[in-house]
Amino acid sequence: MRIKEITSQHRRDFKAIFQCDHCDHEVRRDGYDDSYFHEIVFPAMKCEKCGKNAGENFRALAPKHPDGAQL
Repeated sequence: MRIKEITSQHRRDFKAIFQCDHCDHEVRRDGYDDSYFHEIVFPAMKCEKCGKNAGENFRALAPKHPDGAQL
């Protein structure tokens, strides 16, 4: 899964449209903008349609704000 579009964000909490890398299925989900979410949670998300998660070529994005920064 990858983020197609962030629809709203308040501090580190966000809502986004996620898209499967394999079948292009889209789903709206909540997320949290920190390195743990981007590096651990995000690549482990499984697509509801095809059941696959991120491939071996997945590269995590950096959060907008550094971890530990107060927003």
